[in-house]
Amino acid sequence: MIELFDFSLSSVYTHMLVRFAICILVNWIIIDRLYYTKSRRRDFYFTFMLIAIAIFFLVFFMIFVLDEMKGKTGIGIGIGLFGIFSIMRYRTDSMPVREMTYLFVLISLSVVNALAVNVTLTELLITNILIILAVWLCEARLKVEPAKLVQYDRIELIKPERYDELKADLQQRIGVNVLRVEVGGVDMLRDTALLKVYYSSENKRNTIDGMLKQPKPTLML
Repeated sequence: MIELFDFSLSSVYTHMLVRFAICILVNWIIIDRLYYTKSRRRDFYFTFMLIAIAIFFLVFFMIFVLDEMKGKTGIGIGIGLFGIFSIMRYRTDSMPVREMTYLFVLISLSVVNALAVNVTLTELLITNILIILAVWLCEARLKVEPAKLVQYDRIELIKPERYDELKADLQQRIGVNVLRVEVGGVDMLRDTALLKVYYSSENKRNTIDGMLKQPKPTLML
């Protein structure tokens, strides 16, 4: 008979809380000190942290609670992990590659920390530190350039020979120091082109600039 109001903590659950504290600390270092300092994306900060927490407890309880089901445990874990990685793609705007990579790393960290039952805390700490160092080294080599998507109306300036004129016009109209411009889709019917404008700016708030495509206009009823 299972006691519903037993406030004592088992040794397994206490050990899990220690591993959870390590997992949260490592995730916070990666998200707050490595990712957020460059991107300033509060929406992904929220997403990364909560998904990491949810994945940790999901994997932990799948192992220890479903362990009583014996043979069905492996099937449950397999289905659960499939669901974990399937949520990496949302039905809204596509996630940038950098954010997708961070999400994959954080999910993997949560799974590793939750599954590390037969691993000592020292070995678990070393593994987490190695992942932090790998992310830090990659970020140290990566220079994030803010970019904007612009629906451009002066289609005659997208020609290669008029590239300097295009940069000067964008710099004057947008009000930023344009570094380079990439030409995307061209609408010959409306005489417009979709440009991706890279620029240098002291303002690190880059929430809207991180969008991969312009949102579709909504109908006002």
